[in-house]
Amino acid sequence: MSEEGLPPLQATQKAMGQISGAIIGVTVVLIAVFVPLAFFSGSVGNIYRQFSTVMVASIAFSAFLALSLTPALCATLLKPVVAGHAHASTGFFGWFNRRFTSTAKGYESVVQRLLKKAGRYLVIYVAIIGAVAVVYMRLPTSFLPAEDQGNIIVNVQLPPGATQERTTKVMEQVEGFMLKQPEVESMVGVIGFSFSGQGQNAALGFVTLKDWSERQGPGQSAQALAGRSFGALMGIRDAFIFPLSPPPIPELGNASGFTFRLQDRAGKGREALIAARNQLLGMASKSKVITQVRPDGLEDAPQLQIDIDRDKASALGVSFSAINSTISTALGSSYVNDFPNAGRLQRVVVQADATARMQPDDLLKFNVINSSGKAVPLSAFATTRWVNGAMQTVRYNGYSAIRIGGSAAPGYSTGEAMAEMEKLASQLPAGFGFEWTGQSREEKLAGSQATILYAFAILAVFLCLAALYESWSIPLSVILVVPLGVLGVVLATLFRGYANDVYFQVGLITIIGLSAKNAILIIEFAKDLQAQGKTAIQAALMAAHLRFRPIIMTSLAFILGVLPLALASGAGSASQRAIGTGVIGGMVAGTILAVFFVPIFFVVIRSIFKGSERQRQFDAQHGHQIGAESHE
Repeated sequence: MSEEGLPPLQATQKAMGQISGAIIGVTVVLIAVFVPLAFFSGSVGNIYRQFSTVMVASIAFSAFLALSLTPALCATLLKPVVAGHAHASTGFFGWFNRRFTSTAKGYESVVQRLLKKAGRYLVIYVAIIGAVAVVYMRLPTSFLPAEDQGNIIVNVQLPPGATQERTTKVMEQVEGFMLKQPEVESMVGVIGFSFSGQGQNAALGFVTLKDWSERQGPGQSAQALAGRSFGALMGIRDAFIFPLSPPPIPELGNASGFTFRLQDRAGKGREALIAARNQLLGMASKSKVITQVRPDGLEDAPQLQIDIDRDKASALGVSFSAINSTISTALGSSYVNDFPNAGRLQRVVVQADATARMQPDDLLKFNVINSSGKAVPLSAFATTRWVNGAMQTVRYNGYSAIRIGGSAAPGYSTGEAMAEMEKLASQLPAGFGFEWTGQSREEKLAGSQATILYAFAILAVFLCLAALYESWSIPLSVILVVPLGVLGVVLATLFRGYANDVYFQVGLITIIGLSAKNAILIIEFAKDLQAQGKTAIQAALMAAHLRFRPIIMTSLAFILGVLPLALASGAGSASQRAIGTGVIGGMVAGTILAVFFVPIFFVVIRSIFKGSERQRQFDAQHGHQIGAESHE
């Protein structure tokens, strides 16, 4: 940063004397704003901690280089600049310098007019805060953006009692449809297992998609394929088929969307719980906010029940342990021993022949050994009948529960879908409650932590600046700039149709620090100039003029560096676009508005808070030091 007419070494020394305080202040603020992220717990806390650790280490290392290596490189590499050379040069750089100088002069004149009517523009500032609050409340909420992970999962559930042959035919139809889609590369089907449970009527399909570079067209993402397949596969009437996109964090569920637990908190029984579930599913099918709402589990199925007459069994000398052993051995087999046969050790397993255990009456022909060692048929003391029973039982936090899954309809966020489910669940009969689990639970926790996160970040910035400058007024002048950057974050997020999720919160925290950085660059110089004897307005004007170019150039460099995130595609692009969009929007709005409002904040705050005598003496002494260094 060689100034005109000065050798590089002297110019570097002078520049470092002027900006070293600003560098330290900016570094302290940026580190302070990210430190609170490291103290949050849960899965959201893990994301925050990773981001916080990387940012704090990078900022600290960058500040070290700025105060050590960078000045040495400037003194070594920069060439002396002849006075007026920058404006007399030709080409792009000469044109750019001339245009920027004229823009800076126009900016200074605008700021001068604004300072004369500071009260009026403070009203505009209050209106901006109101706009930030309104837009922030209108943002849909979510946990994490749905990522295209290069595959989807197809959950297949046939009616209770369906055989393996029926399930195989359905999977062949699903495979035939999937392999015809242009995005699909291959598919593997598994029969007997699904997210709902295990059984002959359950199956799961793993669909591998082509590389992201081959799926650049509209509607070729994993989410689009899952939605399109859901509508097409509904035509297979023999099964319930749900194509699902994997969640961004595999440990938090099996699919993206929401995960709901309907609970029987009054002990009304399974039939009442099933009726409440059916009522909820019926209401959900009529909602425009949610889609693919489904019971996530195996349906009740016919079961053969054996009723044993205890009195008859006791009279015949048959114990319950003998009955249990006979039935379990005949139907499920029992290991006896091993024996050598032709050089091999073979296992002996006892089980009734398949033809002897096909019908209910066959069970009653099994013989049980009584206490006298005689064989007694089961028909002597037992009967059979068909009942409808649960294939699986689910409890959640001690209550009988039913798992329900679903997704937000196109154009809606998971936060809106969860709010809709809560609204519908409130219409159920008394005695039924609900809880969220998996990714949905983490989304609820993340939303409740957001306000605490923002408050701690702003408080950390304020306290660090108060300690650094030994003043309460200067940190307040810096903190007032934060809503200007937040306005850009919320507007950019709203215009691109994104949601208030974890990456939005990380981007917002980043903008809090970067907005404070721009304010510090102006207020640090204005404070020193005022300490040298200039009025608050004069100091603010001179500081704005001196820092205009550094603020614009550093902000522009940062925006261009983040631009690839906002335009990312391929694997992991959803999270990159989410954080890139918010940060770019915040930097654009924060920079454009801050260069006009920060001088106003400084003048108004310094006019209201005169500061203590100790603070004035500190500012005067520091200002004389700065002034002496600038005149050397």
